[in-house]
Amino acid sequence: MSISLERRYADRLEEFSARHPFLVDLAMVLALMGCAALGGSLTLPSAEPPDQDKTATVLTGVACLVLLKHRTHPRTAVVVAGGCTVAAVALGYLVTPLLLAPVMAALYWLATLTDRGTTRLYGIITTLAVILAAVFTDSMDHLSLLLRTIGPLFWLMLPLAAGNMTRLRRAYLQSVQARAEHAERTREEEARLRVTEERMRIARELHDVVAHHMALANAQAGTAAHLALTHPEQTQKILTDLTGTTSSALRELKAALGLLRHNDHQDDPGPGSTALEPAPGLARLPELVAACESAGLEVSVTTEGEPQPLSPGVDLTAFRIVQEALTNVTKHATAEAARVRLEYTGSRLLITVTDDGTGKPAAAAPQGRGFGVMGMRERAHSIGGHLCAGPRPQGGFEVATALPLQPSPLPAEGTTP
Repeated sequence: MSISLERRYADRLEEFSARHPFLVDLAMVLALMGCAALGGSLTLPSAEPPDQDKTATVLTGVACLVLLKHRTHPRTAVVVAGGCTVAAVALGYLVTPLLLAPVMAALYWLATLTDRGTTRLYGIITTLAVILAAVFTDSMDHLSLLLRTIGPLFWLMLPLAAGNMTRLRRAYLQSVQARAEHAERTREEEARLRVTEERMRIARELHDVVAHHMALANAQAGTAAHLALTHPEQTQKILTDLTGTTSSALRELKAALGLLRHNDHQDDPGPGSTALEPAPGLARLPELVAACESAGLEVSVTTEGEPQPLSPGVDLTAFRIVQEALTNVTKHATAEAARVRLEYTGSRLLITVTDDGTGKPAAAAPQGRGFGVMGMRERAHSIGGHLCAGPRPQGGFEVATALPLQPSPLPAEGTTP
């Protein structure tokens, strides 16, 4: 209880000092004047007091009044207070802590407000001046040389040490506050970065789902309309596939939106919520090929090398890249066939998707800067892979990517598929 009260009063005193610095300094000067006046009246039992009372009063008054400028001119305050104190000691006044109070306060503020070199220089000069005045004054003849030296040295070193400790403590608190502010800014920047990355990831996922299924649905509907009169049975099959395409689009959209509503801190999703489907991977390539063929695009898939297990992130990335590449062929290229080649080599999976069309995919024009190719490239880079897309010299379009079997935190620099 007492500690909390002391802390409360200390906080109030600091707040008052920050709001009214002149009043605090004036109160300090008046207190120091009283100390100096009392110190000037003290003498040794066997010594006669000096008779220059008016001179001593003027010197102590000047030494105290100059401290009103200690915040802006600490060096000047030390020089003036030290000079007045040396003069008072030379006039024969006894060297006591009360008489040294003004110069001690000036030295404390000097050590608090200036650097270590300035404190050392002014402190040494002021201390030597006071010691020499105490050694050669007649009023100190009754004391030994050791006492006349040690006394002023101790009393003047004390405020210098206290001021240095205060300055170091302030510097430490400022550094702690700066580190805390930097850490707070860093946390905010990291949070903004995570939000941006999450928004980009969601945008890529929704783009892949919507663009792929809508393109297939559009192609299937167009093919069914073209064959409705001449091939009714084939039209019926395409319409059945169209129903499956739209159902698959709804399922994937529901899964993607469900991730946004999922509470990471809640293990049980609660009643009425559906379980999230596993993320698609290369195991669903046959389903993707069948959907493209129902839209009129013949797709062939070849695998070279020994298939290796893929991490979930790499498996999803590989599937989405193939899906987006085939979607671009369906939407934008005048192609009748596309080829997908999977090559497992070392620690990488090379994926190449080519078509025999004659037009450039709009997602890649101009120079492969559309959202489709951009999203594929971002997906590849996010797991440490590399992707290239562009027209082939012999005609058609090619998307080639190299993915690590296990995701790496940095993109694979200099890797060519």
